[in-house]
Amino acid sequence: MKIFFDGGYSPAGMEYALVAGGRTYMRRDLGAGTSMEAEWHALIAALSLALDLGLPDALLLGDAAAVIAQAHGAIRCPPACRTLSDHFHAMPRPPHLRIRYIKRTQNLAGIALEAVRR
Repeated sequence: MKIFFDGGYSPAGMEYALVAGGRTYMRRDLGAGTSMEAEWHALIAALSLALDLGLPDALLLGDAAAVIAQAHGAIRCPPACRTLSDHFHAMPRPPHLRIRYIKRTQNLAGIALEAVRR
C-alpha cells in the first residue's frame, strides 16, 4: 500500500499529513520546530501508520529528498534532527518497506496540507 507523507511549517508550528487508502490523516499541533523536523515527524507517522494497519508491504512516498536520503543513510542527518532520525531507525519495520521520493505535485499529503492552509 502507498502511504503519502508530508511535513510542513506554518506560523502555528509544525504539522504533517498522511494519505493512505483514500483517507487523510493530519496533525497540526506539533509545536515549534523546522520544516525538516516536520518532515521527519511525517515520515515517523507514516511508518507508524503502516505498522498500525498491519501492512506487510508498505511504500512510503514523500517529497522531502533530504529526509528520505537521511532515512536511507545516503547523507548525514543534521544534529537538530538526530533524535527524530534515531527514533525512526529504532522503529520496527514491515517485512517489505520502501521509502521513495516523489515530486511535490504528485504528493497527495502535500496537496492535503495546502488545502487546509487556504
